[in-house]
Amino acid sequence: MSVGLAILSLVCLGQEKDERMKRDVEVAENVLSTLIRQQLDKKSSFWPMEVKGTYTEGYGVTLRIPNDNFSMAFTFSTEDFSGPAIWAPGDGDMVELRGSSTIERKRMREEEAPAKADKDKLKMKKSTQGDSARSAYGEKLLAASKTFLADYGDLISLEPNERIMITTKSEHNRNYSFAIAGDFKSPKRNIISVEATKSDLTQYKQNKITREQLYSRFKIVNSELTNETEPDLELLSTIFSRLYRSDLSKSYFAEGAPYYERMKDFGVTYFMHVYSSNEAGNYRWNMPTVDLEDIDQATRDKKVKELYPIFEKDLKDNMLDYGRTLNSLKDGEQLIFDVTLTKCKGCGIPSSIELSVKASVLREYSSGKITKDAAASKINVKKGPGQ
Repeated sequence: MSVGLAILSLVCLGQEKDERMKRDVEVAENVLSTLIRQQLDKKSSFWPMEVKGTYTEGYGVTLRIPNDNFSMAFTFSTEDFSGPAIWAPGDGDMVELRGSSTIERKRMREEEAPAKADKDKLKMKKSTQGDSARSAYGEKLLAASKTFLADYGDLISLEPNERIMITTKSEHNRNYSFAIAGDFKSPKRNIISVEATKSDLTQYKQNKITREQLYSRFKIVNSELTNETEPDLELLSTIFSRLYRSDLSKSYFAEGAPYYERMKDFGVTYFMHVYSSNEAGNYRWNMPTVDLEDIDQATRDKKVKELYPIFEKDLKDNMLDYGRTLNSLKDGEQLIFDVTLTKCKGCGIPSSIELSVKASVLREYSSGKITKDAAASKINVKKGPGQ
C-alpha cells in the first residue's frame, strides 16, 4: 500500500470513528432522558428533560442534565390566591406559592399584622417542602444515572480507560438560580455527578463483577452548594486575579476575579476564562503577556499554541503555591480550577481544562512532606475538546 493510500485509509477510519461517536452520544442522550422521565414519572413534554452529551478523546463522554435548582417563576392567581409562585421539579410537579391568599390578606387588613410565630412557622414549612422536593429529585437523578451506566453505558464506543460522567454541573460556567420579585430566598442548589470507566462497565456485562460491585466503583458526588462567605476562598480568588492580569502573567491572561462555588463536603471550584490577545483591527492582534503588537493571525495562533504548555504548568504551580492557603477545606475535599481557554481555531489546544487536587496534597506539600513535583503529579487533569 502506498503512503497516500495509507493516509487516506487513516483519514477514513477517523471520520468513521467520529460519526460512530456522534451517533452513540445522541442515542445516549435520548436513553438517559427517557430513564430520568420514568424516574420522575413525567410522561408528557410539559417539562423537557434535555440531556447534552460531549466526547473528549482520552477522557470519554460527559452527559449534562438540568440542575436540580431549575425552577420556573410566574404569577399565580385564583379566587383564593394571588401573587408570585415557584414551580420546581420533584415528586409530582410541586408548585410553591410565594404570595399570600386573598383570605390571608383580608385578615391582615383586619389585624395590624400576623403573629410573628405564625409567619415564621409558614416560612419554615415552605422551606422544608422545597428541600424535600429537591432531595427527592436528586435521588431520582442518581437512580436513573446509575441504571443508565449499568444497563446502557457499554453501548458507547469508548476505550477501556475512558469514562462516562453524568452531571448536573454546567459546562465551564456558574450554575444560575432564578428569582422573582417577592419575599423569598433563592433555593438551595446541589451538584450531582456519577462517573464510571468503560472497563468496569465491560466487566459487569461479562458477568465478572456483580451489579453491587459495579455501583461501588462509581464515583458519586451529591453536594450542596453553599452561599457562606469564607475569607480564605475570597483571598485565593483575589490572588489569582492578580496573577493572571496581562502585566504579570507570562502566558494567557484573565479579566476580573475568578468566580467560585463552594460545595459542601466536596470542595471548591474556581471558574476562569483566559485570553491570549486583544484585537488591534483588520485581523491584527496584540499579545500583552509576551509584548507582541500588531501581529497577523498566523503569528498569533502559532504563539497561542506555544504558550499553552506554559499556561498549564504555571496553573499547576500556582494551585500548589497559593492553594495551600485554603484552611477551610477538609483533607478529603478538593481545589478545582475550571478554565475556559482562549479561542484558537485549528491550533489543537483544548477548549477548556479542569485541574483538581485534594486539600490533603496541598497540606503535605506545604509541610514539606512531599516535593512540588510529587504534588504536581497528584493533580488530575481533564481537557475539553480540541479546537
